[in-house]
Amino acid sequence: MKVLIAAMALGASLAHASDGNPLTAERWHNRPLIVIAPDARDATLIDLRAALARPDNREAFVEREMVLYEIVAGQASRNGQPIGTEASAALLRAVGHTADATGRVVLVGKDGGIKVDQPGPVDPQALFSTIDRMPMRQGQ
Repeated sequence: MKVLIAAMALGASLAHASDGNPLTAERWHNRPLIVIAPDARDATLIDLRAALARPDNREAFVEREMVLYEIVAGQASRNGQPIGTEASAALLRAVGHTADATGRVVLVGKDGGIKVDQPGPVDPQALFSTIDRMPMRQGQ
């Protein structure tokens, strides 16, 4: 079993490396929540950070197997860890936006499909409710 899991992880890493899109490695493992902001002062970014810092929202975020991507002025991070310039550009291309987009929130399902794409700010509870209606979530 451990060998199978390691092989799957390696396959995900190789797929990620081949197209540069960090969402490729997330597929079937996590639900990426992506916030795009032109700069660090963007209200959508600030509001979402504050909302996810609340213990109840943080717990709900983790329970739903979510990861947070922030793209600020074209540079992305995953759960607070910077990712490279090429991966940042690939992430923006994957969700169909540019680095200068005004505050925007994109929720990607475990299947890799975009489930929510809207200007911010956004209520995390609304996102959690959307996830809870998804077939994969209902099967848990």
